Amino acid sequence: MSGRPFPWESTYPPTLRWDLPDPPTSIPALLDAAVARDPDRTAIEFLGQPLPYRELHARVGAAAAGLAAIGVNRGVSVGLYLPNTPFHPIAFFATLQVGGHLVHLSPLDPPPRLRFKLEDSETRILITVDDPALLDRAAKLLEQRVIDRLIVAEARDFDPHAPSRPIPDGAIPFSRLGGGVQAAGAPSIDPDALALLQYTGGTTGQPKGAMLTHANLTAAVAAYRAWFAGTGTSMGPGDRLICALPLFHIYALTTILLLGLDRGATVLLRPRFDVETTLRDIEVGRATFFAGVPTMWSAIANHPTIDRRDLSSLRVLSSGGAPLPTEIVAAIHRRTGRQLGAGWGMTETAPAGTRMLPDQAYAPGLIGVPLPGVEMQVVALDDPRRVLAAHEIGEIRVRGPNVASGYWRRPAQSAASRVDGFLLTGDVGYQDERGSFYLVDRKDDMIISGGFNVYPTMIEQAIYEHPAVEEALVIGIPDEYRGQSAKAFVKLRAGSTPLTLESLREFLTERLGRHELPVALEIRAALPRTPVGKLWRRGLIAGPAEDADASGRPDP
Repeated sequence: MSGRPFPWESTYPPTLRWDLPDPPTSIPALLDAAVARDPDRTAIEFLGQPLPYRELHARVGAAAAGLAAIGVNRGVSVGLYLPNTPFHPIAFFATLQVGGHLVHLSPLDPPPRLRFKLEDSETRILITVDDPALLDRAAKLLEQRVIDRLIVAEARDFDPHAPSRPIPDGAIPFSRLGGGVQAAGAPSIDPDALALLQYTGGTTGQPKGAMLTHANLTAAVAAYRAWFAGTGTSMGPGDRLICALPLFHIYALTTILLLGLDRGATVLLRPRFDVETTLRDIEVGRATFFAGVPTMWSAIANHPTIDRRDLSSLRVLSSGGAPLPTEIVAAIHRRTGRQLGAGWGMTETAPAGTRMLPDQAYAPGLIGVPLPGVEMQVVALDDPRRVLAAHEIGEIRVRGPNVASGYWRRPAQSAASRVDGFLLTGDVGYQDERGSFYLVDRKDDMIISGGFNVYPTMIEQAIYEHPAVEEALVIGIPDEYRGQSAKAFVKLRAGSTPLTLESLREFLTERLGRHELPVALEIRAALPRTPVGKLWRRGLIAGPAEDADASGRPDP
């Protein structure tokens, strides 16, 4: 074992070790090893078209040669402004192969936020696709000289039904990048070199770029690899992973794309989440792994044909990105006979953090035990150096080889986020005596009501037990007497009876304390979501003008 036992090690199965024996490596080395093992196996399947490992590697090499020719090398930043398309992994690996680093840009970024991220990260080269919405914005950035180089991928390369669109003057077609020539003399990549600036935050201020190295990303992959191998759910060449989550988000990037390719599996890359497509991928495509966010699982659980679908191929069902309502867990188990696993992670942990053990029964707030190589503690809210005992609520802090070193060009924020070598996560929770962690809420979202700490997530969990409720969010609102009180926003199930504040409070009386009961209720046809698809509490506060690409908790 690790030589320094942690409480959670006593709950690990005998086949699972906490320490990580694998030394850090680089992302290009990860791909090279995967290609060498089985070059003819399908790496990515997109719109019914297979992309074998051998062809993926060749396309990466050609793109790398082209990027090197226009000056991408050590220290050069390349922005990826792409939806889910094979161009993403090709550009991702190609940039890293020649020593550059990447910046992920959300297709849902409003123009001011897009420009901010490019200027803040000093990104002068942008790769996009000829989708009109993305291409028009990218062309304007080139015209305004925010960027120097615009590389445009043609959707028809992977989608024969996509219309052909003209490339803006001055842009470089992705198909001509490198002219089909493999990159020669690719540099040796230091595992500690910067690989990715993954922007996080932005709901209460400007977003900041978490600096993730090759070692951080490959350590996160190693943590998941060790977890699955040690818990009897090893991933391998026979596995098929659904990727309906956006690749510009760390959750999908690491836990689906990088982990899947590392294991020689096939990634079923989908442009977006569609419940019928996902069910068909499982039932007909025999997918074995599906990682989603709670809203995706809610859509699956509530699909009218779910009881008649064959989901027997699924080996691992995983949810992350937001707290998982108990009702969704029960509904998935009821309809599939399988346990929906949950966990925790964040952009800064790439996003390895915790997972539930395979035989661990779900409970509200449970996020499981730390993954191999990840160390976690709970510290006092008013003193991050004071480690708390079991069941005491405080802020969760984390450290490990997967944790980002800091934030790009923000030394003060980088220093403030770290204490005693640990990253302060901003998440409030506790651990039990056996080392399982429970998430209570975000520190910033906590409501102070009459001097008491009130946690919106706990109120939401209670509201989800109401049979008329499909989705719920809770925020704090001003209260002249208590300072703050809770307000609930609810989306009702189709065909349910109307819900009033009085009837909701009556329902919650036996489930919550008086100081936790909502004082206001708003019924909405839909609740705000982030680009990943998770419910977005701060969208209720900030409104649609704010950037929805917030950090969240993109669990593994």
